[in-house]
Amino acid sequence: MHDPEFNTPVQWDVQLLDGFPWKEVTNRGNGGLGFFGLFNPGLWSLVREGNFDAVVCFTGYLRASFWIAFLACKFSRSAFIFGTDTFTVAAKDRRFWKPRVKQFFWPCLYRLADQTIVGSSRGVELMRSLGIPPDRISLIPNAVDNEWWISQASCVDRQAVRSSWGANPETSVALFCAKLQTWKRPLDLLRAFARANVPNSLLVVAGEGPLRREMEREVAHLGVSTRVRFLGFVNQTQLPGIYTAADLMVLPSEYDAFGLVVNEANCCGCPAVVSDMVGAAQDLVAPVDPTLIYPCGDVAALTEILRKLLASPERLRQLGAAALKCVSHWSHNQSVSATLEAVRAAVSRRDS
Repeated sequence: MHDPEFNTPVQWDVQLLDGFPWKEVTNRGNGGLGFFGLFNPGLWSLVREGNFDAVVCFTGYLRASFWIAFLACKFSRSAFIFGTDTFTVAAKDRRFWKPRVKQFFWPCLYRLADQTIVGSSRGVELMRSLGIPPDRISLIPNAVDNEWWISQASCVDRQAVRSSWGANPETSVALFCAKLQTWKRPLDLLRAFARANVPNSLLVVAGEGPLRREMEREVAHLGVSTRVRFLGFVNQTQLPGIYTAADLMVLPSEYDAFGLVVNEANCCGCPAVVSDMVGAAQDLVAPVDPTLIYPCGDVAALTEILRKLLASPERLRQLGAAALKCVSHWSHNQSVSATLEAVRAAVSRRDS
């Protein structure tokens, strides 16, 4: 399929539904991003006839299917659990009126949930700021399959991958791994890397998107063509090798609800530097080293971080070990346990 954000056809090589019972409910919508992009009327009968204790909804309230599921739960007395992965009312498109509307509307919206779920500590703070009672908020860690990532990383020939990039054992490798989109701010990293100008360092860019050509022009303009590698789109099974071969991953986004690439990198022993607009900052970066978080858009601050870290291989190894230890407490096991507790709380509240 063609992914408009990657700006290239992609075919994922990991089947996420294998090993799980699942049922597809036909989408009668147009598949777009609007309200009727997701319109699954079959949810009504599925919920009404399912005799469920609870329904956990991960579809956003701006889609028709969310409201079909919500009303079906109310008519069938199933607990309805939903939430958000964000940590701010700020609008991604910077429209000034959206935060004001959210401040007014969201307290009413999230009180409709029998239990509100969020994926990060910053999400908990957001819900509390909206007046949602603490006992109605459940933190369900936004996690990846740690065991898979760690096992895959253990099989990587690190030096072979690095050699394919032209890196020797002493080279310090910084990594950008995300779609080349404006809001990911990959140009910030590129400029900071060039300004840091650390001898025997390399920047690897894994990802595709509309900024690819602009980045290539900027590489030439900055005179760092020999020290930057563009890998293009990288599929899931190839990523453990890239994270393991890198020494540091940087996510400069102006907004990332969480940033699961941080989880993935940490599982492979690769520490992350992130902007303060990345949701994972508080849970997976600050515990490793809070100085790895910098103000979004501050290229000078990012430059200084790169200058210090890329010149210190021993410090990078220490941070990698700390990152792996940190992510071990943020896994699917914790997510499953927290989900079960959220369901119990919601059902108890419904029955009281």
